[in-house]
Amino acid sequence: MSSVLRVFIAEDIDLVAEAFEVLLSIEPDIEVVGRVNRGDLVVEAVLRLRPDVAVLDVDMPGLTGIEASASLRAAGVDCKILLLTALPGSGHIPRALAAGANGYLVKSTTGARLIEAVHTVAAGGTAIDPQLAADALRSGASPLTEREVELLKLVGQGFATEIIAERMFLTKGTVRNYLSNAMTKLGAATRAEAVARARERGWL
Repeated sequence: MSSVLRVFIAEDIDLVAEAFEVLLSIEPDIEVVGRVNRGDLVVEAVLRLRPDVAVLDVDMPGLTGIEASASLRAAGVDCKILLLTALPGSGHIPRALAAGANGYLVKSTTGARLIEAVHTVAAGGTAIDPQLAADALRSGASPLTEREVELLKLVGQGFATEIIAERMFLTKGTVRNYLSNAMTKLGAATRAEAVARARERGWL
């Protein structure tokens, strides 16, 4: 690794991506070598640009940052990976680390902490938001069954009950029962709220 850290950014909101790029580029020992706005563009770009550190948004179209991390590792890419999330829930941390990520921060972090995290992972360390790490230790296992997870994922993708029933070879009544159970477990008043809560905890 050279004295100048080559950093790649994947972020689907242009304003946020530009802010990250400006913030990091100010550092004399960091060079932003490229960026994309979709998770399914990450592997090709990283293979081409060969950054030292890839800073990936967790919630992107195409592939999530966690899925993109796993794809990078499957492709044999050994650059360090720092994930950023807008959601405060800690449930994704185990999945992120299992996918090969070296760091996990919330986007509300300070610029100084982001820069420090880039240097930390580049040097072979791990950078986890302290509050998320503490929350992860306190969080329990998912109460959702595999079928409930499958159905909530389809709800999150915008499918109606009739389409979900057809895709899963279930009756509409059975689908409603599964979703009602999931909503009760999550303390959610609506299906959309159930999806949001499950995602926040990293259970989807």
